[in-house]
Order: sequence, then C-alpha cells, then structure tokens
Amino acid sequence: MRYPVNEIFETLQGEGRFSGVPAIFVRLQGCPVGCSWCDTKHTWEQKEEDQRPLGDILVKTAASSCWAWAEPQTILKTFEDRGFKARLVVITGGEPCLFDLNPLCETLHQAGYQTQVETSGTFEIKAPLDTVITLSPKVAMKGGFEVLDSALNRADDIKHPVARERDIEELDALLARCGDKPVYLQPVSQGKRATQLCIKTCIERNWRLSVQLHKYLGIE
Repeated sequence: MRYPVNEIFETLQGEGRFSGVPAIFVRLQGCPVGCSWCDTKHTWEQKEEDQRPLGDILVKTAASSCWAWAEPQTILKTFEDRGFKARLVVITGGEPCLFDLNPLCETLHQAGYQTQVETSGTFEIKAPLDTVITLSPKVAMKGGFEVLDSALNRADDIKHPVARERDIEELDALLARCGDKPVYLQPVSQGKRATQLCIKTCIERNWRLSVQLHKYLGIE
C-alpha cells in the first residue's frame, strides 16, 4: 500500500481532544468534498504533473499541490530520519479516508505511535479500532457527498465547524443518527460571531470548544 503525501511535519495539534499535544502530521493529497472555507484547497486534486520525489515534499516551505507516493515503512523512516519526537501521528488531508489506512496505522502502532485520523465522514473509514477517529462532518458541500452512518458510528469524537445557527441544527440531526459522542465546536475562520455562538452553545450543551490553537499561535 502506498499513499499520496502532500506534507509530513511536526508541530502541536491545534484542534479537538489532543489540542496542545506534540504531533506529527501526515497530510494526504486528494479530496472531492469541496468545503468553501477549506484552508488546504491545494490538497484537493491529485494531478500527475504535481507528483514529485518524496525528498522534494519534505523540504517544502510553502503550501502547494505537489505530492509524492510513500509506503508506510518509508513514512515511518522519515520520522526517524528527521528526528521527530512526537508520539501522536495525525493523518489528515485532503480526505484521508479515500484510502485504506490500516497498513499505515498498523505500521505506526507497531513502532509505538498513537494515530488519529481527521475525516469528513463522507467515505468509509478503513483504520484499526485503536486509531482515534475525529469526524468533522461536512454537510451539503459542493461535492455532494453525504455523511455516512458507518462513519458517524465509528467516530470517537465529533469536531464540527460552525459559522451560523444552521450548522448547530445540522449537527443535531447528525447526532440523532449515532447517539452521544464527545463534541467539539470549531468556529469557522475564527470569526467573532461564530466564536460567540460556539461558546454559548458549548456552555448550554456541555460540549467543548476547539479554537484552532495553531492559528492563534501562528504555527503550522
């Protein structure tokens, strides 16, 4: 199994349950969901002309659509070669669940890493049961994909982007399909009104706030 890698880097996880925890991010290329507010639109298309050697990807200094094929053992060796210290690996995208993540996650688990997958819930989740699945549900996006019941039920927590009251209503409808889950509300683009709505709702519902800490700190 090989994966189209857009980035591999070490930083702090800035969102959700692991906010503030050192983490290695493996960002995969490809996503047809089409969220209008997406801050990684350069990962949407997996074009052959953008394919590069992995070494070129590892030294990127700016966001780009360039990507490289990498097998699980190659990804693991990259961590070791670059001297990464974090033990949490966040697999993101793009939409990582376009791919079977079992080989990658199992390789990382055997090496002592913990894995977290961030997904829109619009594709079947293929990952080990001990991988933490954070579902950030995308409803009525441009790509026209539905959030799957199987993804909702598999999710360990829900991290929901919120811009307006309607987004809360959509989340309620999703939760009615899967039962109680830990919920993190995340204001879209750090908007003031969205943040106030999230704070108010978190207090009322006993949910949690996710504020994209990395953006406030100015780190990747």
